[in-house]
Amino acid sequence: MGVLERVNSTDDVSALSRDELHALAAELRSEIIRVCSLGGGHLASSLGAVELTVALHHLYDTARDRIVWDVGHQTYGHKIITGRKDRIDTIRQPGGLAGFTTSSESPHDALTVGHASTSLAAALGMALARDARGDDYSIVAVIGDGALTGGMALAALNQIGHVKPKMTIVLNDNEMSISENVGALNTFMRSLQVQPWLHEVEAQGKRTLGQISQTLVDLGSRAKKAARRFFDPNSANPFHAMGVRYVGPIDGHDIDQLLYYLAHVQELSGPTMLHIVTKKGKGYKIAESDPIYWHGPPKFDASKPVAASKGYTWSSAFGDAACALSSADDRVWVITPAMREGSGLVAYSQKHPERYLDVGIAEDVAVTTAAGLALRGEKPIVAIYSTFLQRGFDQVIHDVCLENLDVVFAIDRAGLVGGDGMTHQGVYDLAYLRALPNMSVAMPKDVPEMRAMLKTALKLGGPKAVRWPRGKATPAPEAPVAAWEELTWGSWEVLKEGSRAFILALGPTVGYALQATADLPEVGVVNARFVKPLDEALLERLARRAEVLITAEDHVLMGGLGSAVAETLVDKGLRVPLHRLGIPDVHVPHGDPAAQHEAFGYGPRALRRTLEALGLAQPTLLEASD
Repeated sequence: MGVLERVNSTDDVSALSRDELHALAAELRSEIIRVCSLGGGHLASSLGAVELTVALHHLYDTARDRIVWDVGHQTYGHKIITGRKDRIDTIRQPGGLAGFTTSSESPHDALTVGHASTSLAAALGMALARDARGDDYSIVAVIGDGALTGGMALAALNQIGHVKPKMTIVLNDNEMSISENVGALNTFMRSLQVQPWLHEVEAQGKRTLGQISQTLVDLGSRAKKAARRFFDPNSANPFHAMGVRYVGPIDGHDIDQLLYYLAHVQELSGPTMLHIVTKKGKGYKIAESDPIYWHGPPKFDASKPVAASKGYTWSSAFGDAACALSSADDRVWVITPAMREGSGLVAYSQKHPERYLDVGIAEDVAVTTAAGLALRGEKPIVAIYSTFLQRGFDQVIHDVCLENLDVVFAIDRAGLVGGDGMTHQGVYDLAYLRALPNMSVAMPKDVPEMRAMLKTALKLGGPKAVRWPRGKATPAPEAPVAAWEELTWGSWEVLKEGSRAFILALGPTVGYALQATADLPEVGVVNARFVKPLDEALLERLARRAEVLITAEDHVLMGGLGSAVAETLVDKGLRVPLHRLGIPDVHVPHGDPAAQHEAFGYGPRALRRTLEALGLAQPTLLEASD
């Protein structure tokens, strides 16, 4: 029987010998590869954290002690050894385990996460609560995968150094977020790793394993003095300058080292940062060689892994459009917060490196940097996921909209996103953007319309958002930018006439509406591609001739297209019945987006059922094939 077979709880991990811990790490790594091969998932990050996971669960009671994993996509091993082994095959699947830590899923998950850079602030709050109540449990924040590039993490670190609660910060340094890490702090980390004095400290640490803790104190003192000598004598290690004790870097794949340092660090007073160096994708050669692709691959054959093409997507279409627009106008820039691959910008970063900026996991910096560019006459495009734009909302208001600046927001992953689940659903941006003066928001039905919207937005200026869903797309015909269509900003498009009713559809629901009404000449379909401004003139004409209007959107009902239409109808005194279809006031878990669209009433079959309930259709083969 393997070691992993005998591990059903953290108590089982605590009882293992050193040799068994090494065996557990090897078996855990194999299990993570197997699980991700079946349904995809966050492979490289979880592989890189295997030894750390084993060490933490050997030393800590994670049902009581708080291990706060930043982002949470490195925690597949953690889930396996905290009582979820029998359900691990369901991870990211409908009704299965979440892909990130989720406090409602297990008492071993200290924090529900999905967005980066939150662990330090949460751990600080937990430490303050512990100390206020006189408790004695341990708190460990594990931050890595680029999360320390986020301003929230640095601000929390500054506060931790001021308050000085007893806690351990494990800096899991693998040089990566999804893409390669960027910025001055990353350069500092690299400089630490090549210094001879640190290798001397590490070697001596290995020789003294098992000795008294005074050895660690002596080594830490020597390391601290050496660091100050190596860097500018008038400056200190930045973590030390923030009031946080710094230890490391050490080998994050050496369980013996990890156990030694973690055990001694937790005995120290105040906050201590343990800097460990790991390799993303560790133990799986193909993931080590390409940790960007294998960060979150689709399912694959574990015996013959191949980096398969994901096909042409909306992100690919944006990347192509951005390249063309920048080639046509040397004032066009693209800024991304660590989403080069996800937003389809690899080719752009290579073709236009002088007008490409990756600010790291710092969405607020992306937005305000774009504002600075716009203030000097440039034309920045902020390429960002819907879920991450939330983190720059204040900057959108104050730094862009107040001054009516020429910034285009290219919003990817708008709508439900599948396996990433409730922390990543892009279903709020219409509501929070259309509330802002000067801002306008559009969503194309296809790639040619996306290109037209981006071109028109750059030409017109002002704050403009163009959003699109996650998933595959049909490429637009190749053509120079000059030949791309331009749109009348704020205009809707009647795709199918109707005599009794109209479905006002947006983005993916346009195709759904056309499918649901293919045999219904009395029901029309409108591509309501501008949510702000609405095409009020067309809406009024439709309302005066229709028996009923239906809005369908892959967005929350409150504040979305349906809300905008309802507000306009009320303001104009139009009394046509309105049925709004979209997402109710709930958090939507991970699942299959197409099935969720049906469940929430705006998939093609659900739309058909609504039309039947309104007396506008009879059951057809569409229903029979359900």
